[in-house]
Amino acid sequence: MSLSPRTPVLCGAAVANQRCDDARDALEPVELMIAACEAAARDAGSRELLARIDRVAVPRGFWLYPDPGRIVAERFGAAGATTIVAEFGVLQQTLLADACRAIAAGESDVALVTGGDARYRSLRAGLAGATLTDTVQGDVAPTHLWRPHDALWAELEWARGLRMPVGYYAVLESALRHAEGLSLAAHARELGRLYADFSAVASENPHAWRREPIPAETIATPGAGNPMLAFPYAKLHTSSWNVDQAAGLILCSLERARALGIPDERLVHPLSATESNHMLPVCQRDSLAHSEAARIAGERALALAGVEAAALGPVDLYSCFPVAVRLVANALGLPGERRLTVTGGMPFGGGPVNNYVLQATARMVEVLRAGDGAPGLLSSVSGMFTKVGFGLWSTEPPERPFVWEDATEAVAAASRARPLEPEPDGEARIAGYTVLHEQGEPARAIAVCDLAQDARTVAFSTDAASMDAMMRDEFCGRSVRVAGDGTFVAG
Repeated sequence: MSLSPRTPVLCGAAVANQRCDDARDALEPVELMIAACEAAARDAGSRELLARIDRVAVPRGFWLYPDPGRIVAERFGAAGATTIVAEFGVLQQTLLADACRAIAAGESDVALVTGGDARYRSLRAGLAGATLTDTVQGDVAPTHLWRPHDALWAELEWARGLRMPVGYYAVLESALRHAEGLSLAAHARELGRLYADFSAVASENPHAWRREPIPAETIATPGAGNPMLAFPYAKLHTSSWNVDQAAGLILCSLERARALGIPDERLVHPLSATESNHMLPVCQRDSLAHSEAARIAGERALALAGVEAAALGPVDLYSCFPVAVRLVANALGLPGERRLTVTGGMPFGGGPVNNYVLQATARMVEVLRAGDGAPGLLSSVSGMFTKVGFGLWSTEPPERPFVWEDATEAVAAASRARPLEPEPDGEARIAGYTVLHEQGEPARAIAVCDLAQDARTVAFSTDAASMDAMMRDEFCGRSVRVAGDGTFVAG
């Protein structure tokens, strides 16, 4: 196929890491982003790209800048660029896909997607009692502010004690464990095996935050250095977000890349992107052990690119918690023995909040350039496995134009929402559960329960004996009695 001059290409990609024990020596978040973008221009072999930026998109971090893209654009002499900030709850994949769409449509010629954070810097400053001074922008706003259209959780979940993402994902993990027929011990070994492989990848990734390989048994065994957070998840099952990492990704039209003399072998082509923005709280999902969003959006991404799952090369599945990896791998039919990360994942490669997909895309570019031409796939997740996105990339010129498809309506049509009963009184059956821990000790059990007429509720218990039993034996599928105040008692 003869490629259109408007074909979007990723021409420069890089990350920036720092680990300064003295926080005063560390760059603030926006400066770390700028460093990553400068490195991305060097990667492309053209600093002129930076002055030609007409669009900068940034996913929200813990920083307080109202419009960090404006700081970045002005630094590179592109003050007139359109700027975008995507709030928490917007898929990071959306920023990349929309940049490709805008280039193909002629709305943009050179687009920058960047983001990052410096939580390690903040942590070190807190320990030292040091005061950090970051850039203050004043009363400014981005050209576009993207927000999720609905809440990421149900009020009932919050009222019963599900607050942090680790609890929601642990509930989903328990349901998947039960559906697979794994004992608690066998399940712990499987999660240890999965993430030990991620750790091994991180040990070979020069950009990873933690590069020492961690054995499966260490990951599977809670202890002082690996405290339990929400059964079955201990610290090594969760994202490392106290990191100083940023990424810069420069995309442009094929004609611009060639006009700037960027060699074809530096170009990575977006093949397709899909996403589902159907927002359904965890407690109302018909199956807690299966994701229609991952299946439908994943299958469409492959179909639009003309790629079979078996023909994929490198893969990086969003890895905030193991169930996010496992649900997507199941949905795509990826075999258990294949590698599912190029970075080492969020616990080991590093997971700057709301920016991991950008980090993974930068690493994917390196891996694809060194590969055999097989396309790479990245997944993106937002919320409580609420939204799912996919992006396919290749060093080989595409045989068909890039397509970005929203699978939200298809996912909504295939997803049954269970009605919620906030004040149940009677028998129920546990569909998924967790035991939340505080300072390493069990504090509250949370259970998503099936009621009569397909209704659902969320219940809790602070009974020590019950919490202990739920961590020794499988409670998914068990009958419990739920009271109107939301407490439950095992039968």
